[in-house]
Amino acid sequence: MLPKYETLNKVINSGVVSVVRGATKDEAYKTAEACIEGGIKAIEVTFTAPHADEIIAELLEQYRDDSEVVIGAGTVIDPETARIAIIAGAQFIVSASFNKEVAKICNLYTIPYTPGCMTPNDIQSALTYGADLIKLFPGSVVGQGAVSAIHGPFPQANLMITGGVNLENMHEWFEKGATVLGAGSNLTGAAKKGDFASVITQAKKYREELERINANK
Repeated sequence: MLPKYETLNKVINSGVVSVVRGATKDEAYKTAEACIEGGIKAIEVTFTAPHADEIIAELLEQYRDDSEVVIGAGTVIDPETARIAIIAGAQFIVSASFNKEVAKICNLYTIPYTPGCMTPNDIQSALTYGADLIKLFPGSVVGQGAVSAIHGPFPQANLMITGGVNLENMHEWFEKGATVLGAGSNLTGAAKKGDFASVITQAKKYREELERINANK
């Protein structure tokens, strides 16, 4: 299998991607570590975190022997940032919006690109430029009904839902047809207070819920 699709499969099979932010490099890094320790091993390090490229490179080195861990870059809104992320080793690229030039550079380097989309026009543009996974964002605004509605005209679209995902509604998003979920503050919120133990605990709950959902498919 081509590396690009191996990465995509890792992201999709993870079930949940942890969206990692942080006021400092240390906070973001420890948040990622806590999520991985708790069993959520797909990590999206956002470029709102200081030194995001260094965090990505160091996480890849730390977890190089764990085949389930996959490290990507988030909030990549321009091609310059995409290139920095790719050079750092980012295995996938995520953004809150669709950008043609980011799509091109990801295609050039065969890196999966997951752009944020809200409208049918956004989704059509993203698919046209080779996006294999579409980030439906923000999920809290578009609502769960949007997933099945979008699959009407775009049955081929794989959707990652980010924004509005929590432990209680995970199963509902998957039942509507989501491919994978992006979890932010509901998963990692305790990190803001330096409580990384609580992040580990919450990640374990997400992992348990994923296993329950998968067992009932």
